[in-house]
Amino acid sequence: MDKLTPTETRILRSLSTPAKIQKFLDNEVAYHSADTAYSPRLVLRHREAHCLEGAVLAAAALRMHGYPPLILDLEATHDTDHVIAIFRQHGAWGAIAMSNYTGLRFRPPVYRNLRELSLSYFNDYFNLRRERTLRNFSGAVNLSRFDRRGWV
Repeated sequence: MDKLTPTETRILRSLSTPAKIQKFLDNEVAYHSADTAYSPRLVLRHREAHCLEGAVLAAAALRMHGYPPLILDLEATHDTDHVIAIFRQHGAWGAIAMSNYTGLRFRPPVYRNLRELSLSYFNDYFNLRRERTLRNFSGAVNLSRFDRRGWV
């Protein structure tokens, strides 16, 4: 995280709770469906992101406040996957997410495990044919394993 500018560091430090991170994504970052892979720095610069980019930014902000930088992939059939940042508080899991659909965003930390958290997205995860498409979820991916590559 030492590669961030003072302004970028200040922004991420100001996002001191998962709810504040979600509010920032909802109000300050526009959703885009471009074929990009913005780092958190680029999301802060351009103020736009798709779900993966938003999840990685959320993971970076969570890390600033002592959480491990974790993301999870919700896997779909006949639809696109959805990536969320996940966090744990008081033994329960919650999520922060960027989506053009509000039903696929924030989850409070009330879920006992990642399966329960993932299933909470099932009813809102559907394609344009109104088919529910969520079928699987990945394990948690700790982005700190990519620190040497400068993922932030």
